[in-house]
Amino acid sequence: MTRVLVVDDSRFMRTVIGNALTEAGYEVKTAANGSEGVELTATFDPDVVTMDVVMPEMDGIDAVERIMATNPTVLLMLSAHTERGAEATLDALERGAVDFIHKPDGSDSRNIAHLTNEVVETVDELAEAQISSMALARAAATKTDTTSSTGRTTTAGTGAGTQPEIGNAVASGGADAHFTCDSKATDPDARPEIESAFGEPAAPITVGGDRADAPTAIIGASTGGPKIVERVFERLPADLEAKVLVVQHMPPEFTVRLAERLDSLSAYDVSEAMDRQRLQSGEAAVAPGHSHLEVANNVGGALRLRLDDGARIHGVRPAIDVTMTSAADRVSDALCGVVLTGMGRDGAAGIEAIKAAGGRTIAQDEETSPVFGIPCQAIDTGCVDRVAPANGIVDAIVDAFTTDGENDD
Repeated sequence: MTRVLVVDDSRFMRTVIGNALTEAGYEVKTAANGSEGVELTATFDPDVVTMDVVMPEMDGIDAVERIMATNPTVLLMLSAHTERGAEATLDALERGAVDFIHKPDGSDSRNIAHLTNEVVETVDELAEAQISSMALARAAATKTDTTSSTGRTTTAGTGAGTQPEIGNAVASGGADAHFTCDSKATDPDARPEIESAFGEPAAPITVGGDRADAPTAIIGASTGGPKIVERVFERLPADLEAKVLVVQHMPPEFTVRLAERLDSLSAYDVSEAMDRQRLQSGEAAVAPGHSHLEVANNVGGALRLRLDDGARIHGVRPAIDVTMTSAADRVSDALCGVVLTGMGRDGAAGIEAIKAAGGRTIAQDEETSPVFGIPCQAIDTGCVDRVAPANGIVDAIVDAFTTDGENDD
């Protein structure tokens, strides 16, 4: 039986969430604070932990860090729908949590029933996804070695700076390119050989060779994505002079905080996207959590952006596919699509569209993806040019925009 540990300082929340999970067929234990959560994770050995963020004695952020250092486990954060809660949740994701759910606070129509249903559904998905043990091990092994200009501690990136090319059959969409994707680990013998490695954080990149003029990169991610996206922006070289669009599945209060965090980490000017915004070289925009992000046009090396509050695609808004397909239709300069860790298949159609438009395509590898659903579905289309570990994504992007396919690390 799948085991779930519920960590929350509210007896009411522990009871309602625990009862909902028990009724769903899970074996459940509860803890009243982070300290108890760390101890029970070691003894109960849960498959999934739901973790409140703000608690006495030890908060959820410190508990996540302790658990990932001693007993790497799938961690789902329950966060208050506030500015403080959003920042704390991003800190927890930085330290190894794979996803989060925001608690109802009376600001919208969500209530406790909505929360418990969402918790059960998400735990079902996480338990089914079989989160990569290698990714968890790497998250646990990251060392706190740098402090940002804001004074926030950050951890070393995952994966080495290698840039593995995938097999020719995959690149050309041949029969051997087929992957069976259900967000689970699959038989390695059913796949072409894909090089992947781990090691120290990769060195900063200097762009070598002839760079494409006014290139555009579209980066899509879901479960486990914020930490990887941060690592990408830390290494993305300013002299690439790209325009970057980020689609990360999360609510609006969190996307604005993510944009602010990326801006503090990066040489690029990063903001949450606005309707009719003009995005130029050296700038990046994060799709807001309430809208799809589209490229309206590409004139004079700049992008005109458009926000669309239309129906959810693949159950999400913003959707990676919407941004990528609009870029494939309207970007006339060099274009690259990147799909990172996450559940589901959002991004697969977008990768196909970018490839058909003559752009380059990149997917994160299985070993460094906390959840290999989105990258695997994209690879299964036969339209991915390159598979790279988390810390090789930037190298692959730079190579996609340089004519000799080389960059100087």
